[in-house]
Amino acid sequence: MTETFRDALRRSLGTRARRWLLVGTLVAGLLAAVALVAAAAPADRTFAELSGTVQSLMSVATPLFGILLVSDLRRAPVRPAILPTVLAVGLPAVVIGVIGVLICAATLALTTAEVADEPWRNAWTVAVGSVLVQFVAGLVGTGLGLLVRSAAVAFLATIVLPLGLFALLGGVEAAQPWLTPFGSVRNLLSGEMTALRWVQWLCVLLIWGVGLNVAGAAVLNRGGRVAR
Repeated sequence: MTETFRDALRRSLGTRARRWLLVGTLVAGLLAAVALVAAAAPADRTFAELSGTVQSLMSVATPLFGILLVSDLRRAPVRPAILPTVLAVGLPAVVIGVIGVLICAATLALTTAEVADEPWRNAWTVAVGSVLVQFVAGLVGTGLGLLVRSAAVAFLATIVLPLGLFALLGGVEAAQPWLTPFGSVRNLLSGEMTALRWVQWLCVLLIWGVGLNVAGAAVLNRGGRVAR
């Protein structure tokens, strides 16, 4: 298992295309941070507000790393276990989350424009939440990559399904943070986390992170493509 996990970690960023995807994701986050600081009202120039937009933007690309890892698994001549591949998406997810935190912090710290009265309020909570947001996004990618053979369709599903469910629950807003990634993202990146909101995030993790991957593994195993 250890060797297989190491192989999966190497694959997560092991090609030039994936490294360029990582660079492109981070550059998009940087450009968004600079634009937001320049255009936002002083009251909105806070670490939490900046992170809310920048990390959400970058999380659109994070699932693609999971989908590509699963594509490797499908093409493998031998039958590797699924779990190391799923866990390996944590590497690009953590890299995106941590560098995104640094981008937001540096952009806010270096701006010469007027900022909010408490620009760093709940900064540590937002920083932790940023990494968790990217990690769940990566797991959504592996889960849908396991369920859907086409990488393009799986990637489209990582956008349409979470946002579609969020929109469907628009009339029941109290359910959104319990059932949708975007609902929990708003809480995590606001920094205003309570015991209830942490429980809501755990529910989202179980549904979209664990449940989706368990279902995907069952489908793939039933097809006889990956060893149990």
